[in-house]
Amino acid sequence: MYPLIDTHAHLDDIEDLGPAIARARENGLIAIIAVGVDYESNNRVLEIAERYSIVFPALGCHPGELGETAAEIERNLQFIEDNVESTVGIGEIGLDYHKRATSKVSKDTQKQVLKDVLAIAKRYAKPALVHSRYSWWDCFNILQESGVERAVFHWYSGPLSVLRDLISQGYYASATLAAEYHEDHRRAMSETPCDNLLLETDSPVIYRWGTEFESEPADVTRVLEAVARLKGVERDVLAQRTTENALTLFGLSDFPAPLIPAVD
Repeated sequence: MYPLIDTHAHLDDIEDLGPAIARARENGLIAIIAVGVDYESNNRVLEIAERYSIVFPALGCHPGELGETAAEIERNLQFIEDNVESTVGIGEIGLDYHKRATSKVSKDTQKQVLKDVLAIAKRYAKPALVHSRYSWWDCFNILQESGVERAVFHWYSGPLSVLRDLISQGYYASATLAAEYHEDHRRAMSETPCDNLLLETDSPVIYRWGTEFESEPADVTRVLEAVARLKGVERDVLAQRTTENALTLFGLSDFPAPLIPAVD
């Protein structure tokens, strides 16, 4: 059993969380990064992290969940800054240019909020967990302008040209269970060096491949298996590398070194 980290999970949306956490431990997880998406979600994420030692919080403002008024956005940004020292990252943040998102929040508003929240990440030297659906170039450019040095592009399925640029800056891309079936995601993950790769579930996302099912953090073992097959890498090598990447990105220095043979 290899120590693993689920670097992106919406634990506040999992109904029966206690058993899900227990299954994660049984499957070798040593940490779960619980991401928030809005004011209410961020509050719940902090509460969950207090309850479970395996959980580490990241506070965010998802581009599709920004609220209807400037006051709502400002309240959440202030909450993130007030509680930033209790977090291991700022996320889920980013841009979403899918028509469902832009029908609720304009691209201009999304961009401004992203700049504002990245300013918090920069000020407190926190890594960013970036949502970039159909907005890969804009996310990369705004991230570069912000000066934030540590970031992961969550569930990256975008152009390889952007992927090469973000890798050249030392950023990470994360793999999900879509690595089992989604061609754009599979292509991106096959091109991502192991040194820039993370694993996640985005649970409780429902994956629709074969038998439809609702994911949970324990499913990061399936992500490991899928990416190892895709890249032609031994599971133990990939497990060690991705876990060490996550420890580095999120500054989880209190963890012991993963009990896996060193990578050559």
